[in-house]
Amino acid sequence: MYMNRMLPFPHGTERQYKVSPKLPRYPWLCSGPDSSWVIKMHLLALLVSSLVALPSLAFDNSRYDNTYWGQNSYGAAHGTDTANFQKRLSFYCNVSFIASHSQILLQICNPTDNGTFPGTNLANCASLAPDIASCQAKGKIVTLSLGGATGSVGFQSDSQASTFAQTIWDMFLGGSSSTRPFGSAVLDGIDLDIEGGGSTSYATFVNKIRSLASGASKKYYVTAAPQCVFPDGALGGVLNSAVFDAIYGTFYNNPCGLQAFDSANGWNFGIWDNWARVTSPNKNVKVYIGAPASSTASGSGFVSIDTLRSISTQMRKSFPSFGGVMLWDASQAYANNRYDSAIKNSLVAAGGTGFTFPSCSAPAFVAGTNYPGGSKVSFGGCVAKWFATAQPANNPNSDWSSISACTGAGTPTTTTNPTSTPGGSCAGVAAWSSTAVYTGGAQVVYSSHLWTAQWWTQGDTPGGTVGVWVDKGTCAAGKHAAETSHAPHATATSSTTRSRFFRN
Repeated sequence: MYMNRMLPFPHGTERQYKVSPKLPRYPWLCSGPDSSWVIKMHLLALLVSSLVALPSLAFDNSRYDNTYWGQNSYGAAHGTDTANFQKRLSFYCNVSFIASHSQILLQICNPTDNGTFPGTNLANCASLAPDIASCQAKGKIVTLSLGGATGSVGFQSDSQASTFAQTIWDMFLGGSSSTRPFGSAVLDGIDLDIEGGGSTSYATFVNKIRSLASGASKKYYVTAAPQCVFPDGALGGVLNSAVFDAIYGTFYNNPCGLQAFDSANGWNFGIWDNWARVTSPNKNVKVYIGAPASSTASGSGFVSIDTLRSISTQMRKSFPSFGGVMLWDASQAYANNRYDSAIKNSLVAAGGTGFTFPSCSAPAFVAGTNYPGGSKVSFGGCVAKWFATAQPANNPNSDWSSISACTGAGTPTTTTNPTSTPGGSCAGVAAWSSTAVYTGGAQVVYSSHLWTAQWWTQGDTPGGTVGVWVDKGTCAAGKHAAETSHAPHATATSSTTRSRFFRN
């Protein structure tokens, strides 16, 4: 379900913000030492050369692409179009399909079609071993994913989690067992797609896998597929306490999905970037945008390829943790005019390696200023979700939404109150009231002077320290204010070396 490409980025501590007014997976059950577990297999596309010189805990830094395979999602939605049903795993590797994160699910590996190991209900899918080996020979990484939308599974203790980690290691990774579902194939890691059942002891499970892999002759990877809602309900605490190489955020079938990209109150990639660079134990972890590969691949969140190109390219240039795009799934992408190839080419054109922090072009945040929805400031780079006075922060309850990491000084916007000039008329203009609400452009009379509001205000005395009112000179007192809206101006004087754009 993923199509991604991973990049190393320098770390910053700031952002820009803005203030603003998955179909379920149906995995095959793998009964065995713990029959409550659901097992899926994924493939992640990486370059062979990069696997040799890969830095610890980091993915290949020249690829963005990643797509699930194995469930024949297209076939499920288009039952009569058999020509476009999912092909064998090796087919996608042979045509350099970017979708190399694959799932082997019910349609591919099940006890009915493949048989079982003697005395067990565990499917023997050794027929897939040549496909796995073929893909690995082409530089693809094959990882085992645990969980799924219908897999409400979990652990009751650290001991149970550690034991199960040993079982996974022996059956699928670098260990040995008489019952290895994929025969001689040695997979390259695990993926946690935990969508129910609780998160107890998952950190222990991950740490045990890490420990077993520490002395291995090749690199093993650990990834996760949280929902885009932050923090993830099932894996939130686990992501904060165990080392992951990448996360594949499900930006569909969620209120924070791709359909909400233009809403500061919805799109939240900036929060995940902050988690990656500040909270995650692995500060090199990459964050992927999970996207449906066609309109029939999800309940919500599908966008045109041009829209996905625009969003992913913008995120690529805005956040250091951006790793690429994940697609659900290979069959849908291949049948949808090679949706996978189109997004891959777009990301390649955007630049495959490195990250350059953009300049903080928004005004620096000024404490005590009233910012209406849609305002953009540079503070650590935010945009306000709605009217805001609070300092920008990277959390779901903030009035601000991070829209980009940035560097340098925020654009200073200084406001100078003009020298009062005698004379003039205030006819029809009301006296200032401490309880009235004024929008930008509103005029009042105060101390025999005419004042104009620069932005939304209430209770801020004209001539006071907030600076919302501009003195237009002395005049005769009036009695009714005409309120006119205009764009707000923020007085900005400072910023930090690494910042963020925020919006509200």
